[in-house]
Amino acid sequence: MANVANISFSKLIFDASWCIFLLTSLAHTQNTVVFQPSFLTTTGPRVTAFLLGNTTDISLYVRSVFPSNTTGSIEPPSCVAEDTQWVLSREQVGKTALQFQLRLDRSLLLCGDNETETDCCPQPLCVLETLQVSACVGSTPQASLLIQVKIHALLVPGNAAPENSTVIPNQIYQPLGSCPCDLTLRACDVRCCCDRDCSAEDLKLFESHCFPVPFGGQTPADPDYQCSVQSSDNSPDWFPFLCVSSPPENNPYLGLFYQGDTIPPKPGPSFQMQALSAPEPPVLYIQGSPIFTLCDQFLTIPQMVLGQCVNNAPVAFLNNFEVRCVTLLRSCPTGPYLQTQPEDLMIQVKNGQGGGVVVDVVDEEVLDVSQFISSKDAVTSLDTGLVCENVTLGLHYKFYWKENSITSITVTRTVGTIALNDSGVLTTRYSAEFLSGDFPGDPNSGNPGYQVGRPVIAGIVDMLDNDTGPIQRTLVSLWKPVSDGLCSTVETKPILFGENSTSGCLLQVSRQNLSQCDLLRETVTTLQSSLVTATYVAKRGNPDPEMLTDWVNISFMTTNSTATMEGNPNSCYGIPSHQQIHVWSLVTGMIDGIPQREILSLQVSFGLSSWAVDCGGGDVSTCVDLMETQFFPITSSVTFIDIPINTGPPKTSFQINFTEYDCNRNDICWPELAFPVTKYYTGEQYSQSLAKGLILAFFFIAASILGTPWRQIRQAWN
Repeated sequence: MANVANISFSKLIFDASWCIFLLTSLAHTQNTVVFQPSFLTTTGPRVTAFLLGNTTDISLYVRSVFPSNTTGSIEPPSCVAEDTQWVLSREQVGKTALQFQLRLDRSLLLCGDNETETDCCPQPLCVLETLQVSACVGSTPQASLLIQVKIHALLVPGNAAPENSTVIPNQIYQPLGSCPCDLTLRACDVRCCCDRDCSAEDLKLFESHCFPVPFGGQTPADPDYQCSVQSSDNSPDWFPFLCVSSPPENNPYLGLFYQGDTIPPKPGPSFQMQALSAPEPPVLYIQGSPIFTLCDQFLTIPQMVLGQCVNNAPVAFLNNFEVRCVTLLRSCPTGPYLQTQPEDLMIQVKNGQGGGVVVDVVDEEVLDVSQFISSKDAVTSLDTGLVCENVTLGLHYKFYWKENSITSITVTRTVGTIALNDSGVLTTRYSAEFLSGDFPGDPNSGNPGYQVGRPVIAGIVDMLDNDTGPIQRTLVSLWKPVSDGLCSTVETKPILFGENSTSGCLLQVSRQNLSQCDLLRETVTTLQSSLVTATYVAKRGNPDPEMLTDWVNISFMTTNSTATMEGNPNSCYGIPSHQQIHVWSLVTGMIDGIPQREILSLQVSFGLSSWAVDCGGGDVSTCVDLMETQFFPITSSVTFIDIPINTGPPKTSFQINFTEYDCNRNDICWPELAFPVTKYYTGEQYSQSLAKGLILAFFFIAASILGTPWRQIRQAWN
């Protein structure tokens, strides 16, 4: 039960800490201060709360407040110090959090009949009041917290034991207590026959229903299977061969006994709360554990939590992520993470082996920031409006790891200059990617088999001096539409192993383009061919560029270009608008229980379609104006096909239905009756287990022949 309580309390502390991180980041972005929680009810003499936000120059004041006689509302916050029976202490936690504690400065003991001391509780309800904690900057209140206090007096029994050491005698082979079922002090426990608090009249009520030994405080009797119990007169024939010879001290309750020792008491208040301890960094990183800096602080990157971006979110080891955070700008940003300098990012991170690695920063400047900012008030010209320079538009981290340690870290900082008239919506991008290796290089997608969700590795042959050289890695991609989804602004994304996907973009086509069908087909074919520029695909997730056997050729299905002439000048036939990629994979084996998947073939084909101008809906401008455009879709898809493993000829109906001798589908397994003498038993050598089994069978046959049944047969025969 103690372990369960510790786990539950640890989870509670983790959830509270996570909420504090979330609220801290929100309060910091608004440059305000808030109490967390905003209202408290306490029944103990200690109260702990947090003040989140810009806590610089903040002073805390505590006072007792009462409802107004006319309105019934609580008095407004005040920045004047008052004398109370509470002591206020504070501690700064990070840059944007302040932890404070209120402690009751009086005794909680109930006053006796002839008590002369005033520092005691005259009534069982000792303290009943409402406290108001105000956060002020100078004489101006910024936030307030109400605390409802309701504390009862501490009741101490009259015959309490003295606070000295308790000596437990030697408990070897004895219960920890002489009567384990005696759970209530100075009271008779029902069905506990060894409880000394029970009178003779009490014992008569349940003496026939006492708890079984040894928890009832009685000495356990020797079981029937002990060799010392049965005598030669009444023992069965099998008893000498199957009885157990064991001393009575060897019993399953030895785990409840131990060598007694001195246990000093731990004095402390009746009401106490465990203080929040700082997180202890792990010795070795494991998947999911937070990454720490050399200052024992979390390495944080903005992440999405509960639908909102949190600036101070810890980075978990081996957990990749990619998020986009939306921020409404009314002025140029001044704080992190929208304004970061390279020296702010070049921090030292614990590598998991007792040392540290320094984050390597690479700057990347973006000239066209239209994909990062969008608003009706945003402007594209830097000559008008408010100009914000060196705004951090993205942070892309790459962590290189080996076993349980981090070998190196690189971050690409994307900066740009934005301009806006009144306000603008800024979309920033943050990502973290963990790559296996000692130094930056080509990441693998498995070891050796492909892992689901990792990119499919492709390659092209690097020709050196007209000879075949090593294979240079590349990727097979799909369309990744952004912003307006047009093919002119489209991006690409790699194909992930085992994940089927379909995507595309829109191509603007006019009547003039449809009058030149050959040129239109060539343009669409060029767009689609840019997705697959490789000629080889890796069989496994860790291919060797020097070994051609680790790669297979990519099959390209040529499109059957129709010779049909376009009879309508407003339409074109045979447009390769859809690219289909089929990947055949197979499970080739198991390593540590993990299936190893391998690519057997990759085929690229095109689906042809007809494009024609649509003049429906009353809009005939596209049929009249040669330069009027319409949108036509260009799509790409990938499909993964698993090849089943050949498991041999199919089973007959008798093999499927007959389960009497199938140990996996039947509770009674007759083949396992002689398991120690079969080849499946690996506890010892097969020859030794067979010899011991034959000897045991001989003894059983001899016992049955010399036992009672054969003795009765011989007597009847004589």
